[in-house]
Amino acid sequence: MIEKNVVRELVEEWLQGKDYFLVDIVVSPDDKIIVEIDHAEGVWIDDCVSLSQYIESKLSRDQEDYELEVGSAGIGQPFKVLNQYICHIGKEVEVLTKDGRKLNGILTAADEDHFELTVSVKKKLPDQKRPKMVEEVLAFHYDEVKYTKYLIRFK
Repeated sequence: MIEKNVVRELVEEWLQGKDYFLVDIVVSPDDKIIVEIDHAEGVWIDDCVSLSQYIESKLSRDQEDYELEVGSAGIGQPFKVLNQYICHIGKEVEVLTKDGRKLNGILTAADEDHFELTVSVKKKLPDQKRPKMVEEVLAFHYDEVKYTKYLIRFK
């Protein structure tokens, strides 16, 4: 079986000097290798082909038969790594918290420990008779959410 860390090293070699980043690597027991990469401006098919060819040039099919799939992380898929949060700062995202709340808002900050989401909520302010829409910044640690993903809207 091909080791995941071997594939990771090959991907990291290919990524050097590029603006792409690694999202995920899966190696199944039957040697199906799936590599997901991402980029702030999207992933080009030519780069997926280039990475695939690079990996294939470093692995020997004589020693181990494998199936290789290289692609992008997918626009509607949950974020898996910090770089995905950073690339989507300023964009609308959907967050499902572990306590079951589903929130839509603008991702306003992200670091290694937490991220911030600006949401619009209806609140009754002390000097107002009726509730009014106000913006509120919510902070989440990554272990408090089930997922965060880019929100796709068709207008």
